[in-house]
Amino acid sequence: MEEIKILSDCGAERIDAFIAEKTDISRSRVVKLIENGEVTVNGQRVNKKASVRAGDEIIVIMPDAVPLEAKAENIPLDIIYEDDELLVVNKPKGMVVHPAAANYDGTLVNALLAHCGNSLSGIGGVMRPGILHRIDKNTRGLLMVAKNDSSHQFLAQQIKEHSFTREYEAVVYGNVKNDSGRVDAPIGRHPIKRKQMAVTDKNSKNAVTHYEVIDRYDGFTHIRCRLETGRTHQIRVHMAYIGHPVAGDEVYGPRKVIKELSGQCLHAKKIGFVHPNGKYMEFESELPEYFKGFLERIK
Repeated sequence: MEEIKILSDCGAERIDAFIAEKTDISRSRVVKLIENGEVTVNGQRVNKKASVRAGDEIIVIMPDAVPLEAKAENIPLDIIYEDDELLVVNKPKGMVVHPAAANYDGTLVNALLAHCGNSLSGIGGVMRPGILHRIDKNTRGLLMVAKNDSSHQFLAQQIKEHSFTREYEAVVYGNVKNDSGRVDAPIGRHPIKRKQMAVTDKNSKNAVTHYEVIDRYDGFTHIRCRLETGRTHQIRVHMAYIGHPVAGDEVYGPRKVIKELSGQCLHAKKIGFVHPNGKYMEFESELPEYFKGFLERIK
């Protein structure tokens, strides 16, 4: 359950229209929330025709989605490594990691269920079996998947302790002046754009990204990033925060379409971890063709 608080800064306006304007919730969804008593103005329930005025405090309660059980789908997987404890997979660009609203099929989890059957950890629940960490839909690269609960707990502890290696490569807008740097800025839900993240002190978690320059081009910089923490959209938010959004990122960067990218130029290139057997393992994947092609163009 999520609680959204909005302080009205306008004159008289219908509440359903006002909430839809201030959030990413559709107007029809707002109406249903009002009818279900999930919206209050100054602590009182209202109807959809009510008006809000400057200074009113509106609280919207977003109920938790009713979980569905993910279904197995015969989708090809690019598996880099696999044993009885875990597997490492190279997720393609455009694939969502696990089922969620508007993406109940065609995800990595659907493919993993077909490949592994019941041999996935159950700690993440029926919608996220085996999933230890995620990368964005339009980010390609390496993910580690746990095949049983003991492995899940062992590997998740490394993520929690920040001893799990995660390196990315990206092309960002502009000329990054320093050859290397560290961004230490907390990340939380954007106060207005609820589907986005932002650097904020409110309801946020600490986030640290290390970066180094690989090469510089006219208007762009090729960088390597190492995550110390793993917040949602962390690299995209941090690079935008320091004035160098990821090329092609239409959410946190300029709304400028780069046709050959179809989204952010970001690749999860390396992961490293201690296997449950005690051995350190590290894997890398090659830059995808669209990434290499973009580098050739900006050279």
